[in-house]
Amino acid sequence: MRKLTPSGSDNGFAGPRKLRFSFAMSTVCASIDIAAAPELVWETVMDPMRLGDWVTIHRKLRHHDDGPLRQGYHMDQQIHMRGVSVDVHWTLVQCLAQERAVWEGRGPARSRARTEYALHPLSGGCTRFDYRNEFHAPLGPLGAFASRALVGGMPEREATRTLERLRTLLED
Repeated sequence: MRKLTPSGSDNGFAGPRKLRFSFAMSTVCASIDIAAAPELVWETVMDPMRLGDWVTIHRKLRHHDDGPLRQGYHMDQQIHMRGVSVDVHWTLVQCLAQERAVWEGRGPARSRARTEYALHPLSGGCTRFDYRNEFHAPLGPLGAFASRALVGGMPEREATRTLERLRTLLED
C-alpha cells in the first residue's frame, strides 16, 4: 500500500505536492491510498455530519444545507488551530460525484480558503485520495508573513494526520 506522501508531483493536481507559501497564500497537498472503494470514500468525505470522524481540526458543524450535495451547497464549520477556533463559511463550487469536489471558504478578516478532493480508483477496489488546500491570508504580504510565523508547518502535519485518520476510519 502506498504511504501518505505530502511531497512529490503525481497527485492529480497542477504543481508539486508539498507545502509552499507565496506572499498571500499557503498551499498544502497530500495524497493517501485507501483500501476502500471510491464510492465509500466519496460518501464519507462528502458527508458534512462525518467531518468530525476524520478531519482533525474540525470542531463543529454550525449549519449545512438540506438535500443532496450539489454545486452551490453551503455549510458553516468551526475549525480549531493553535488554540484558536474560527468559523469558515463553505460553498461547494464543483461536484463531480466520486471524482472531484472543490469547496471555497470564507473566514474571519476576509481570509479565504479553497479545498479540493480528487478520488482516483486503484486496482483491487482501492482509492487514491488527493487533498489540496489553499489558504489566502488577510492583509496581503503582512498577513502571509504572520500566518507563516504562527502556523509554520502545522497545515502539512494536520493534513497528514487527517488523511491517516480517514484511512483508519475506512479500512477498519
